[in-house]
Amino acid sequence: MNKRNTQQRRRAILDLLNLQGEVSVEQLAHHFETSEVTIRKDLAALEDNGLLLRRYGGAVQVPHELIQEAAVEKVSERKQILAKAAAELIRDHNRIILDSGSTTAALLPELSHKQGLVVMTNSLSIANALRELENEPTLLMTGGSWDPQSEAFQGQLAEQVLRAYDFDQLFIGADGIDLQRGTTTFNELTSLSRVMAEVAREVVVMVESDKIGRKIHNLELPWSSIKILVTDDKLPASAKQQIEQQGVKVICAPLGSVE
Repeated sequence: MNKRNTQQRRRAILDLLNLQGEVSVEQLAHHFETSEVTIRKDLAALEDNGLLLRRYGGAVQVPHELIQEAAVEKVSERKQILAKAAAELIRDHNRIILDSGSTTAALLPELSHKQGLVVMTNSLSIANALRELENEPTLLMTGGSWDPQSEAFQGQLAEQVLRAYDFDQLFIGADGIDLQRGTTTFNELTSLSRVMAEVAREVVVMVESDKIGRKIHNLELPWSSIKILVTDDKLPASAKQQIEQQGVKVICAPLGSVE
């Protein structure tokens, strides 16, 4: 069964679960005329995405209180607006890298409109979300050592995998922007980000304006590695001018009434 049919079956499983409150592997295998092994894989994938909880022989709905907690972590409107602006830079069939982080993750819904993408990431959560997109981008993962601080893979193996490819674009966030130096981060593991920038022809930094001017001791990417900065229109004109003087194109997405 192809990937599109797999996605349709998994959505149908969720529909049944919402209707009944719980489902069994045996029931689902009979309903979809497929093997119990396939159904168990479906339930495992849906659980990984936080859409159900597996129980012996089947699955149940996620408790309401857990859904409420997850809702707090939904992508902010600001990040969604930045993502829409950044997605306009992506052409069909581009080969892109998505670094881990909530800002870059906001790009995922926008990628569903693109065809023939090849996407490399070091984030398990981004990889899982990419697998569910209808347009089926080709997914590549860095592998490497798991870093709980960044919730992503890091290390020499990840760097070696990246260097085996070349990419059109890297999309990366930042904890802060030093107007003189470049992007800064709380995470001391910065070497993978630099390798990502090395293997991409265009580096796009996505960051909310309130992080610009925030100096953190760890320099991640110098301005010389960055081609485009996508931010919002709350960026002061003086800061925009300083960044542009570094040879970086600045795109300011309009926030409108969003606070």
